[in-house]
Amino acid sequence: MATQKLATLYNELQRAFDARPSDLKKCGTLLAQLKVGLIEAGLLIPQGETNLHDLVVARDILEIGVFWSIRAKDVPSFDRYFSQLHTFYTDFRSSLPPSKREFAVRGLNLIRLLTQNRIADFHTTLESLPLPADEINTNPYIRHPVNLERWLMEGSYSKVWNAREEAPAEEYKFFVDSLMGTIRNEIASCEESAYDSLPLKDAATLLFFPSQSGLLVFAQQRGWQVDLTAGMITFAKKNDEQVEIPTQKLIAANLAYARELEQIV
Repeated sequence: MATQKLATLYNELQRAFDARPSDLKKCGTLLAQLKVGLIEAGLLIPQGETNLHDLVVARDILEIGVFWSIRAKDVPSFDRYFSQLHTFYTDFRSSLPPSKREFAVRGLNLIRLLTQNRIADFHTTLESLPLPADEINTNPYIRHPVNLERWLMEGSYSKVWNAREEAPAEEYKFFVDSLMGTIRNEIASCEESAYDSLPLKDAATLLFFPSQSGLLVFAQQRGWQVDLTAGMITFAKKNDEQVEIPTQKLIAANLAYARELEQIV
């Protein structure tokens, strides 16, 4: 390692991260210190001639940072660590030994893109993976987000829900839960438009809540009225708004558009 201090901190980070459960507070403190050390040693953004062993250690620190961010539910931190890792996965790919965590990290980033509804970026990132097309369905870390994207496009939300239990790593469940939050809000909007009320049991099933307590919290957030005695939910209805159509302005705009077309012809 570049310095003995960095080596000591790195060993402490590994012990704190590998503990069961991980010592998240200690990991966060050590990661902050290690990032400063990596910057000082020129390893956070490597340039020029750099010791390969030091690069492997720097990559490992950033990978631990990715998983720590998810466990700590710090999504902006995840984005930063992944961005910093990108250099190691691309520019130094041919010179560094493969990382056992690389595709787990890349898979997490793919699901992160899905939670942001960045479908185009999802496909661009998928196509740029250093993985043959015929291996995508055999790599569990990449197959999982690929399936999620297909099910989301199909509207197969029950499959998305079930995919949580099939996650290849515990950290994947965090982003699947985020996806389910978006899906629940979409379903809830449809329910509010289609029904005046629903039985609690039916609403819980439609919204993929395994317990009534989760449904009650969600109902409160949506402003729904819950009657526990009757076992019913009454949806909040927005007042019908009168939308005034600016008829004269539309006519004037259309006439002006027609005159422009005549001039072009």
